[in-house]
Amino acid sequence: MSRINTNVQSLISTRVFQKNTANLNRTLTRLSTGLRINSGRDDPAGLIASEILRSTKRALTAATDNARRADTIVAVAEGGLQEVSSLLLDLEDLVDRTANEAGLTSDEVAANQLQMDSILNSITRLANSTTFGSKKLLDGNLDFNTSGYAHVNATSGFVAFSTGVTSLQVNAASVADNSFKEGVVEVVTGSEFAFISALGDGQGAANATDGALSAAVTIQVAGNFGVQNFSFASGATMAQIVTAVNGSSELTGVSATTSANAGGAPAAIFASTTYGSKGFVDIDIVNTTATTGLTLSGSSGRDTGVDGTILINGQAAIVDGLNASVRTSSLDAELILSSSFGTTDGGETGFSINGGGAKFNIAQEVGLNGQATIGIKGVGTGSLGNSSVGFISSLAQGETNDLSSKNFTTAQRVVRAAINQVSTLRGRLGAFQRNTLESSINSMLVAFENTAAAESAIRDADFAVETSALTRSQILVNSATATLQLANAGPQNVLALLG
Repeated sequence: MSRINTNVQSLISTRVFQKNTANLNRTLTRLSTGLRINSGRDDPAGLIASEILRSTKRALTAATDNARRADTIVAVAEGGLQEVSSLLLDLEDLVDRTANEAGLTSDEVAANQLQMDSILNSITRLANSTTFGSKKLLDGNLDFNTSGYAHVNATSGFVAFSTGVTSLQVNAASVADNSFKEGVVEVVTGSEFAFISALGDGQGAANATDGALSAAVTIQVAGNFGVQNFSFASGATMAQIVTAVNGSSELTGVSATTSANAGGAPAAIFASTTYGSKGFVDIDIVNTTATTGLTLSGSSGRDTGVDGTILINGQAAIVDGLNASVRTSSLDAELILSSSFGTTDGGETGFSINGGGAKFNIAQEVGLNGQATIGIKGVGTGSLGNSSVGFISSLAQGETNDLSSKNFTTAQRVVRAAINQVSTLRGRLGAFQRNTLESSINSMLVAFENTAAAESAIRDADFAVETSALTRSQILVNSATATLQLANAGPQNVLALLG
């Protein structure tokens, strides 16, 4: 070619040289950063996919840290509860020892009461001082906020919360932010107490049965608290029997009342003080005379209570007399029903959860599906115990169940109810740590590994491939350089034509 204004070979060589230089620079960038994708033009689709995976990795890392923080907070709360549990055991020890009335002087009783007051003060102090940073953990701040509402029943109209539920403890609930969750309690069939009726076969002046005993009778009364024997002389009335049995109700768990038969003699009704299947009445006539003087209803002299059928938000509740609980993925709650409500078929009431509780976001998605909630009940002396037996604050000096009142049986039941509450709460916290937090952490760590592997496959550079590409690019750049040099020297050959 003898043209010099346009050096086509030089243009071709320049283009190829620039292309090879760009490939070389791209390879050098990948080797220096370790990334195959350094900008969107390297791989637009790959960049989008890898950024999404990076976002997932960040969310997994944050959720894992959240779960570990939650585990630390729960561990601090459980440590405080462990000490409260130890103090409650000391409290029962003092009640049990003071019940040995004949073996203690008044000074020793006063000293025990002083120690009990000190224990109660320590429990209150622990409830207020167990903190994580500035957040109090055992003062009820992390319990759910609940209230009642007037629920509309098609038959009875509005039903107030206070008429049906005496105690409500929410252990876990899924409640959206700035919202609330409703609960509807329906009593399909009420719980029943056990009862047995008895009638004396004595005859009055009119030769008619008057309900009195026709012979001396000894009966054994057994309930879920214990057993007592009662001996009655011939002629004892049902009212006298009722009075004697009621005097030991605290020991037996059986109460009694008279019931006037229509047109007949009054009968004695022996009933369990506890509702449901745990309550029972067992009346045995233990005297050996031929004439018993007392007739019992039924053939065995024993009856057992019946647990009712209760629905909470349409779910069948676990029922124990007047206690009902439900455990679902969205609600874990325990209720104590009033005797009038829990024993009446067709009753209905409601409650509302207005937030609260300890909420932890332990999943990569923020929202209800990623939250784990748990209610941490306050453990102050006014909270430990329940409305049925009382609260441990009643054991303080001058209160209903202090040692000077000699209500040792009631005091022991109050303390044991408190011990059961604290141990149950510790068990729930432990289960939350092990089955919710630890499993979530392990799952998210595996998910992070798999996500990182997927992101690496898309974005990271393969050094074996890139070093091979580097060698090739270097050779091609050198070759293009030499070719460009020859192409630029070509037009000079035209000078030979000028002689």
